[in-house]
Order: sequence, then structure tokens, then C-alpha cells
Amino acid sequence: MPEFSPISIAFPIFPNITQLDLTGPAQVLSRLGNATVHLVGRTMDPVPTDSGFPLHPTTTFADLTTADILCVPGGFGTVDAMQDGATLDWVRRVGEGADWVTSVCTGALVLGAAGLLKGYRATTHWASHEQLAFFGATPVKERVVVDRNRVTGGGVTSGIDFGLRLISEIRGEAHAKFVQLSVEYDPQPPFDSGDPAKADPETLERYWALVNKAGPGRVETVRAIAKRLVFDA
Repeated sequence: MPEFSPISIAFPIFPNITQLDLTGPAQVLSRLGNATVHLVGRTMDPVPTDSGFPLHPTTTFADLTTADILCVPGGFGTVDAMQDGATLDWVRRVGEGADWVTSVCTGALVLGAAGLLKGYRATTHWASHEQLAFFGATPVKERVVVDRNRVTGGGVTSGIDFGLRLISEIRGEAHAKFVQLSVEYDPQPPFDSGDPAKADPETLERYWALVNKAGPGRVETVRAIAKRLVFDA
């Protein structure tokens, strides 16, 4: 194995995040070589996820203020995170000093609310894609988008693709291929329903019903947050 320079990775965790937005890229990025992964919470209390089990912080906002890679996960909890001053202040502070400012799924909206995506191309979960523009970002419908030192992944499972792409940017393609093999990432989904353009109308309708029930008025809320934070929305 080559010798790699040390690299630190910080994932902020907040209530009602989608755990795979974090655990997918964390598993991949932990294999960057000489890497340390931090799960950063407001406190050391367990943080509930949308999967019914908690994540446990390894450190707190107060104790970790710098990282080489900032990666913000998504989930329905991002709406509250965007309205939490402590979370936004920490994301902004760490992001301004990080070598890589990144996100998976709707974590991109938290980066946007912190002012870290203005003028950058970015992606997020397909159901929230247009909301990126509220924060001055340019929405791009790709699974992973790299714009200078901003790397954003689409929804949930794209976090694995995102992690491999980021490894390639940092450690090179050969190491990224090695990590892909080591985690046996060779997806062969049993159904072709992972994109709204491919899903049947009934499945799509069922998904939107879930979104509207779990986060009623979400688009209007995010737009209002952006306006309150002095973005054109």
C-alpha cells in the first residue's frame, strides 16, 4: 500500500438524517488511506435517524472546528438544520477552511444555506433539485457533480458513487478502483425504478404522497429560509 498523507473527514449529524447518506460515503471514504472519520454533533447525545436507530457522535461542534473534508448528509432533518444557528455556523466555519466541501442528498441545501454553494454547480436528491437555485447554486442533474473543491452527490445511494469519485480526486483513480473492489461495489439492482424518469406513475405518485406527508410545504419552507438568509429565491 502507498503511504498517504493524513486526512480528516467531518460529517455533521442532526436529528432525522438519512443514515445511508452518511454511512455509505463514510464506509468508502474511511478507505482513503490514513483517514480519520468524525461524526460531529451539537452534543455527545445519540442522534436519531430516519431508519429507527441512532448514530453516536464521536465529537461535538465545540471540539472539532477544522477538517480536510466536510461532508453534509441529507434527510428530512435538513429543514430544521437549515434553521439551527449552531449547525449552520459550524458548517460555514468548517467549510470555509476545508480542502473539500461536499454533501450527499439534501445535505447540499444545508451547504447552500451556509452560503457555501453560491456560484457553484451542484446536485441533490431529484425531489429537491430545483431548491438548489434558491441558494445561488446551479442545479445539475448528474449523480455526482464536481465544481472546483465542491463535490455533491444525488440522493442516498449516490453517496457511494460520490465517495469513490472524491477518492479519485484526492488519491487518484487507481486507489479509487482498489476501494471499489474492496467493498465489492458492483450494483445490479433488481428493478429499474431508481429515477423518476424510469419509475412507473403509481410508484412516483406514492413517493410524492410520502414526501407531502412527511414534509408538508417543504419547498415553500426552504424558499423562505433562503430569503431569510439573504439569497435571491
